[in-house]
Parts: sequence; C-alpha cells; structure tokens
Amino acid sequence: METILLTLTGIFGSLLTWFINNHKAQGAVRASALPSLVVGLFFYIFPNVVSEYLTKNVPLVFIGASFVGMVSINIISKWFYVAISGLIFSIIYLNTGKFFNGFGGALGTTACISVLVAIGLARIIEHRGIKKKRNL
Repeated sequence: METILLTLTGIFGSLLTWFINNHKAQGAVRASALPSLVVGLFFYIFPNVVSEYLTKNVPLVFIGASFVGMVSINIISKWFYVAISGLIFSIIYLNTGKFFNGFGGALGTTACISVLVAIGLARIIEHRGIKKKRNL
C-alpha cells in the first residue's frame, strides 16, 4: 500500500507542477516550490497522519516529482508523458533509494533520467525519433 501511495504521489506531483508551470504561467521554480512547501508543511505539522515511512518519504517523492514537472511544454507537450515520467521517477526512487544515500542531487538526477526516458518514449510512440542511418 505504501508503494502505491508513493507512486501516486510521484505522478500527481509531476502533473501538478507541470500544470502550474505551463498552464498557469507561474514559472518552473514557483510551480515546484509552492506545492512542495504545502506538502512538506503538512507532513511536518501532522507527522502522525500516516506511517513514519510515508511521513518521511511522501515529501521527498513529491519534491523530486516536482522537478520532473518543471519540464517545459516545448519539451513534453502532453500530460500523459509527464505522468509516465512521474511514474518512472517513483519506480527509480523506490528501487534505488538506499543507493543514493550520501550523494547530493539524487532527486534531480533521478528526475532528469525520468524526463529523458519519457522524451524517448514519446519519440518512439510518435514515430519521430528512430530513423535508420543511411550509408554515405
């Protein structure tokens, strides 16, 4: 159940930030910071609402997913690919969380990897990205 909640948090965090950034014209930093502040403060003020594991990890997943949502609409134009990117972020976070202990920038790096994978998937699905190279 905790895994499902963290995965949904990743998807929701990326979509909310992407929507605020691109459709409410608030800019990437503000679109990431405001919802992340609300989520972080909620779990700081009410730490006993959910388990200790979720209290610690939901804000981290949301903040990292908000980095995913900072992507411009010129790069990822469809919300579906942003949601996939948030899902990929959550999966990477859940499976490599202990690996990145002690390293700075783990959330941003994971978000970058997630966005790059989503861009690749979008190109493959829309048949724009894979072309056979001709011999000269």
